[in-house]
Amino acid sequence: MNRKRKAEKIAKILDELFPHPKIPLNHKDTYTLLIAVLLSARCTDKKVNEITPLLFKKASTPQEMIKLTVSEIEDIIRPCGLSPAKAKAIWNLSLSLIQNHQGKVPKTLEELEELPGVGHKTASVVMTQGFHLPAFPVDTHIHRCAKRWGLSSGKSVKQTEKDLKELFDPKKWHKIHLQIIYFGRQYCPARGHQKSKCPICSLS
Repeated sequence: MNRKRKAEKIAKILDELFPHPKIPLNHKDTYTLLIAVLLSARCTDKKVNEITPLLFKKASTPQEMIKLTVSEIEDIIRPCGLSPAKAKAIWNLSLSLIQNHQGKVPKTLEELEELPGVGHKTASVVMTQGFHLPAFPVDTHIHRCAKRWGLSSGKSVKQTEKDLKELFDPKKWHKIHLQIIYFGRQYCPARGHQKSKCPICSLS
């Protein structure tokens, strides 16, 4: 079975198992989504969703955020891990939004990636989940699954993203990237994976 045909079969399975995947990080707009995604680095979505209400109660806009000190932000987000770096990035990107983007989150990958603490994956998540524009964020679940399923060589996250973009319709990237994340967590975990019980890995 070639990659394109396999991708079609996988998409069908994902649609059956996760027909309406929800965005896992709670947010109310593109700014709060951006902050939540930044906090999710090396942290579970569940923990982020526990912490963001505490942070956003104090500051849910760039203007409110820069009124807090970096230390105050750090105290709130400490359970998410890497809090010194994340707190500094949150404060600095909030200031950058005010100074360079009229306090609004920009709509291009290039501008998003120029913000402090915002890498390609974070920018891609905001593009697809916040603005509903074509982007295919690749996290550890997607990177692992794409390699296991033979959809990518898996040599790098960048290569995996390129391979998946070529295999799936851009109009479906928003949905499929979420579906693979949920599938990876439930059926195709990094540890304790049983190929025979995985609806996709067991495909002949």
